[in-house]
Formats: sequence, structure tokens, C-alpha cells
Amino acid sequence: MYILSIPILQQELTMSTVQLDQAVPNFQLPSTGDTTFNLSDYLGKNIIIYFYPKDNTPGCTLEGQNFRDNIAAFQAHDTVIFGISRDSVRVHENFKAKQAFPFELLSDAEESACALFDVLHLKKNYGREYMGIVRSTFLIDKAGVLRQEWRKVKVKEHLAEVLEAVKAL
Repeated sequence: MYILSIPILQQELTMSTVQLDQAVPNFQLPSTGDTTFNLSDYLGKNIIIYFYPKDNTPGCTLEGQNFRDNIAAFQAHDTVIFGISRDSVRVHENFKAKQAFPFELLSDAEESACALFDVLHLKKNYGREYMGIVRSTFLIDKAGVLRQEWRKVKVKEHLAEVLEAVKAL
């Protein structure tokens, strides 16, 4: 019985992750600004969701700054941006204020969105293994359909790719 249930569980898990050219299931997360994010509230707009490992680290700060510094270009294409990590809303509020981010940061402490977007993977750092967020970005169109995904993002060249994809919608 246990042997049979393992493949079924894996199949259900696979089926419950986002797929290109498919509608993204609605999800909710606590957000900065003392609100709750609901994906369905943003139907009618393009949505950039970027997952990052941790607030106040060099790569994550630079990634957020790149989106911040180009917010007008995204807004010109009717696109909203949200950052997601496992940090608490309180930590997010401090990070957002310190960096003057004009977009909300979402807290996924329970890892539900991380599972939905399949961004938690085994990582290694100085010989230590742990489950961590792999830097990833997702573009969802105005109808709520996942149109593009970038996984294992390299921060420096990433923003231009995302902006080009938004312009192409």
C-alpha cells in the first residue's frame, strides 16, 4: 500500500504546480502594507512574481532595486510586481522601506506559493545542504495564464529579459 501511494502523491504534487500556458490557481499570502495578496484581485493586469531567497542579502537587494528602478516601464505595460520570500511580513516591511520598493513583498513562511511554483530545492553552501528558494520569476498575463518563467535567475541580465517579455504580451 505504501509503495502505491508514493507515485500517486508525486503525481498530485506535479499536477498542482504551475504550468506554462495554463491558468495559475488563485492563492493568498500575507503582504506588506497590512494587506492580504489574492492573485485573483489582479486579473486584468499583467503580473510579475519574483521569488528570492532572503531579504537584505546582496543578490536579493539588487534584484529588488532593478525592479524598483524600472517600475515605470512595467507600469506602462499595465504590469504589477510582487516579490516573495519566506521572510516574515515584519522583515519585509523593513526591507521594503529601506530600499523604497514601490511594490509589495509577500511572506510565504508556510511555503505554499513556493510549492505551487516549485521553487524550493536542495541547495548547498559551504558543504551544508538545505532546502532553499531558487531565484525565479514568473510572468502571468491579464487573464491569469502563466506566459513565461525564468528559473535559476542571474540577477544582472534578468531585468531586460523580463521587460522584453512583458512588452511582447
